[in-house]
Amino acid sequence: MADNKIEQYLIQMMLTNEQVDDNLWLLEDEDNGLQGVAVMYAEPLVVIRAEIMDVPCNNLLELYTKLLELNDTDIIHGAYALDVKNKKIILTNTLQYDNMDYGDFQAALESFSLALAEHYPILSKYRDKSGV
Repeated sequence: MADNKIEQYLIQMMLTNEQVDDNLWLLEDEDNGLQGVAVMYAEPLVVIRAEIMDVPCNNLLELYTKLLELNDTDIIHGAYALDVKNKKIILTNTLQYDNMDYGDFQAALESFSLALAEHYPILSKYRDKSGV
């Protein structure tokens, strides 16, 4: 079963998490820089996703250019993307469940942790100041 493999890896990595559904875990691990990261098993994939920020009203071309640059130069596993339905900038990655080993899973989460920490100061300047 999928939850055994994913749950086993989360335990092995000693990450603070909550299983919020049969195939969905929410990571709230401040010590490892993985707050608000969701891990979902959607056969045949494991989807890792974090909401970064609301899509701002201004400077969209500059922001999207910066996100594409970061995808090219700084993201090892996954990519920044646009969740059009919810108007969010997200960080996302998918792994093939059947072929995923511990090293793959660990590398994906470590890449998220690094991106979330290093890119926050870069991306925060694009946030709407009014909170809209």
